Amino acid sequence: MIARVLLGVVVFGGFGCGDRPPNAAAPAGERATLPPPADSLVATAPGGAEVWFTLARPDTADGRHCVDRAIEIRRGGTRVPVPLLYTGETPEILNDTTLRARLSNGCIPGDAYLVDLRTGRPVRERP
Repeated sequence: MIARVLLGVVVFGGFGCGDRPPNAAAPAGERATLPPPADSLVATAPGGAEVWFTLARPDTADGRHCVDRAIEIRRGGTRVPVPLLYTGETPEILNDTTLRARLSNGCIPGDAYLVDLRTGRPVRERP
C-alpha cells in the first residue's frame, strides 16, 4: 500500500516540475521585472553642478504605482551621492550651493530637505 502511494507521488508530482513554455502567462502574484530606469540629468546649478536621478525604488500605495529616485550631484568627474533621500519629484535648484528635494515614501511626498551641492549632505528644511 505504501509503495503505491509513493509511486503516485512520484508520477503525479513530476507533472508540476516541468518548465513553463516561454509564451505562458506568469501566474497571479508574479510581476514582470522591468530594468531600472537609466540615470538622467534633472537640473544644472550655476557653477556647473549637475543633479542626476540614479537609483530607482518602485513603490505602491492605494493601488497607485510610482518610482522614487535617488539623487547624485556630478561636477566634472566627481560624483557625490545624496544619502538616504529618495524623491518622486524633480529637485529645485535654490542657488549655486543648495537644492531642495522632497523625500518620498509610499508614493507620498514628505518633508523637504536642503541639500548642499558640494557635499551632498541633506538637512531637513524647517518651516
